Amino acid sequence: MSTHTQQTLRKRKPVRPAAVAKNLGALLLAVVFVFPVYWMISSALKPSSEILTKDPVFVFTPTFDNFGTATGVELFWTYVQNSLIVTVSAVLLALLVALAASFAIARMKFRGRKGLVLGVMMAQMAPWEVMVIAMYMIARDAEMLNSLPLLTAIYFVMVLPFTIWTLRGFIAAVPVTLEEAAQIDGCTRGQAFRKVIFPLLAPGLMSTSLFGFITAWNEFAMVLILNKDKSAQTLPLWLTQFQTAFGNDWGATMAASTLFALPVLLIFVFLQRKAVGGMTAGAVKG
Repeated sequence: MSTHTQQTLRKRKPVRPAAVAKNLGALLLAVVFVFPVYWMISSALKPSSEILTKDPVFVFTPTFDNFGTATGVELFWTYVQNSLIVTVSAVLLALLVALAASFAIARMKFRGRKGLVLGVMMAQMAPWEVMVIAMYMIARDAEMLNSLPLLTAIYFVMVLPFTIWTLRGFIAAVPVTLEEAAQIDGCTRGQAFRKVIFPLLAPGLMSTSLFGFITAWNEFAMVLILNKDKSAQTLPLWLTQFQTAFGNDWGATMAASTLFALPVLLIFVFLQRKAVGGMTAGAVKG
């Protein structure tokens, strides 16, 4: 055995049972969480005869017929358009309002500040489902049922408390000295916020917008109660339409679920990369 090989063997660290157990536990946990996603996608690609079988089928010939059935539903593209309109509008409005509110809470001292923070926390903890009846009565009296603007306003109010609370933490983490230094250099308070604080908020903006998008994208109860007209409904109700006289069309249901989850997955991958880039840029600028 050569001297180089002997030195390499001496440098290798012994395998620790605790580390092996942790890795195996992490692998098992990953399998538990990933398997339902795999089963959904695989069921979407299976022929109908191989979905409801006594023994699970893991090897099969993929087919895209289920996706054709899912997207062939009447008004499918209307559902997609409605979901995008209400979700993106609600998230953008929440970010715009939350930026101002979170900056005021984190940087300014004013009467009622603690009460405002408490109100934001209580609004975040309150279950919105208990207000469905009240919202329905208000929308009915205002003649705003089957209305996308009403749905956008409701989603905006739903995601706003979390957005304020999260952005407040990010703004509070930015040293005040950076803002003061910018003001000493001649910036107004607004310019200091725009040129110093705002670029450092990229991770917070990405994480809150992702949460808001998921919340509004997945919302089912509000649109079910308030928008009975199919032309004003969103994709969560599209997922309930794959029932036949013989039962549920599970292949189409799984295909629809896969398509429904795909935008969230893509946005998560995109925003995750941007959030890391924003943190690095903020560290360099600081």
